Amino acid sequence: MQKSPAAGRFAPTAFMLGNLVTGCSVLAPAGMLPELSAGLGISIHAAGLLITFGAITLCIGSPLTAWLTSRIERRTLLATTLAVLAFGNLASAFAPDYASLLVIRLVMLAVGALYTPQAAGTAALIVPAERRGSTIAYIFLGWSLAAAVGLPLITFMASRYGWRAAYGGIGALGCISFLLLLLRLPAGLKGTPVDLKTWSAVGRDRTVLLLLAITMLQMSGQFVVFTFMGPLLKKLTGAGPDAIGMVFGIYGLCGFLGVVIATRIVDTWGPYRTSLLFTCLLLAGIAGWALGAGTFVLMAGAAAIWGLGFASTNSMQQVRLVATAPPLASATVALNTSVLYIGQAVGSAIGGLLFAHELLHPLGFVAVGFVVLALVLVILTRPGPAAAA
Repeated sequence: MQKSPAAGRFAPTAFMLGNLVTGCSVLAPAGMLPELSAGLGISIHAAGLLITFGAITLCIGSPLTAWLTSRIERRTLLATTLAVLAFGNLASAFAPDYASLLVIRLVMLAVGALYTPQAAGTAALIVPAERRGSTIAYIFLGWSLAAAVGLPLITFMASRYGWRAAYGGIGALGCISFLLLLLRLPAGLKGTPVDLKTWSAVGRDRTVLLLLAITMLQMSGQFVVFTFMGPLLKKLTGAGPDAIGMVFGIYGLCGFLGVVIATRIVDTWGPYRTSLLFTCLLLAGIAGWALGAGTFVLMAGAAAIWGLGFASTNSMQQVRLVATAPPLASATVALNTSVLYIGQAVGSAIGGLLFAHELLHPLGFVAVGFVVLALVLVILTRPGPAAAA
């Protein structure tokens, strides 16, 4: 089928908006834990399990669905995934109880696990190799916008109109994104089929395995704190919903700026040096949160520095994986997304246990430990002088 030039040109933007919907779907409970707790008659810890169990579903679903759907035409696959996310969020708005909401979320995210890795892999099919790094980083702006705009809006809507209205808003955004993707993505695109030989090749590549470990450690450290960021601010500083929404906004806005900067410099600096820079910012921000716990201004300032590394570190991981083994990109990008969600599950589970036992200050220092280990691995994966970053 003949491609529309306009469609191809704006496809990365359609991908980016799809990531915005995906990010809001994954992160939404973090922005409205108190409302979910009060509305469903459950504890904050139980509400946080929506993120933990969702992350477990995502980490299993990402490589499994990448394998099962690798021969499906990309526009059909990605549009269907967005349709499921839209319907799942709309259904969540009408969930009668916690069990129903959890089941709807798990089914929705089992399919939604497809979107982020497949969008990145499909982008590699429609842009020149020299623009691949900046395009993938641009696509991940959607996740930054989910934190910069989505979470503050979710917090605002949930605190004033209830958690059901927040889910309804995400569902409406999903419908719009679904239509944009249908209009902007060329038809007839197919990726490299993923088979058992592909997974075997990934398992033998030491650099790929180390890069996947970096992703898991970075996300584990962040989600120890991020899952309970709102309740932590309330308990440690007495912050109300508007102040908490402001911190989410600062965090997300800086995440947006971080990806914009990464997009601008990655083709010149190379993925390794760009990744090293933003991992250091990530560590500085989380360390600042841990040391400033109890003082709202210090915690908000730390969230800003942390935000700079939030999405940019993950987008650089995607770029490095694609550059390290281009023929394995479909599998490695899916696995990277999977271990990202493993990190979310591990971090939110550890954070939940610490939060339930009122160990609020140690939360930040546990997060720092994970990110220090990630930084060590980033340094160990430094490419040789003649290697591509």
